[in-house]
Amino acid sequence: MPRSAAEIVQAAFRAYWGQDRDAALPLYADDFTFTSPNDDHIGKADFFERCFPTADRFVEQRLLHVTPADDELVLVLYEYELTTGGRYRNMEAITVRDGLIREVQVFFGGRV
Repeated sequence: MPRSAAEIVQAAFRAYWGQDRDAALPLYADDFTFTSPNDDHIGKADFFERCFPTADRFVEQRLLHVTPADDELVLVLYEYELTTGGRYRNMEAITVRDGLIREVQVFFGGRV
């Protein structure tokens, strides 16, 4: 049974939190791009090398809202606490097409 875009996004977050690269890789398209204030349209290989292995910097991270905007776009609001202190919120716009994450755009929020 095909999973919804929101379920695929939630599975990607679970794989990230668990640092389960084997579970995460098949969720992302080969032409995947990731953009944040620190990264400008990096590809899948760079994302998995630079961004994916960073879960250890969080004490906690939890999804507050996972909201489908349409058939392909999922908006995610999450809150996290860093090991260095401070609690923050970010928002992501994640495009899922044909069962694969195609694009992630991260918008950094402020301290909570």
